Amino acid sequence: MSDCPDMSSFLSRSHSCRVESGCFMVYERPNFMGNQFFMKRGEYSDYTRMGLTDSVRSCRMIPMHRGSFRMRIYEKENFGGQSMELMDDCDSIMDRHRMSDCQSCNVMDGHWLMYEQPHFRGRMMYMRPGEYRSFRDMGFSNTRFMSMKRITDQCQ
Repeated sequence: MSDCPDMSSFLSRSHSCRVESGCFMVYERPNFMGNQFFMKRGEYSDYTRMGLTDSVRSCRMIPMHRGSFRMRIYEKENFGGQSMELMDDCDSIMDRHRMSDCQSCNVMDGHWLMYEQPHFRGRMMYMRPGEYRSFRDMGFSNTRFMSMKRITDQCQ
């Protein structure tokens, strides 16, 4: 029902779950670290089919945002290089905005998922409002984010 930075005090292993309401990000490691996966209402019978190697160690509840969505993405770290403001989903920053890379961003409104490949595929990262100066410093050193999707109230 809320954020849980370390699930090991509740259970030693978990390979499946049911989300009864809302949306969550689940993480492979404690303290919201490691690979992230988005879960909305539904049953998840086997984490390994989603790409998780072991089990879920922490989770974060995503609050619903009913207002506008706004995010500025930057080609380089520390808000450098070419930039583009997004207010809607973007399935490919290369095709849509001719940007070859995204290394930092500023989320002004809403909650977003960023994907390493175009068309919302590959590893993902949850972005809530705030400034993100370096994805490399956040543990995504060899990852390029190429598509972005808003988290809307449709996940209920």
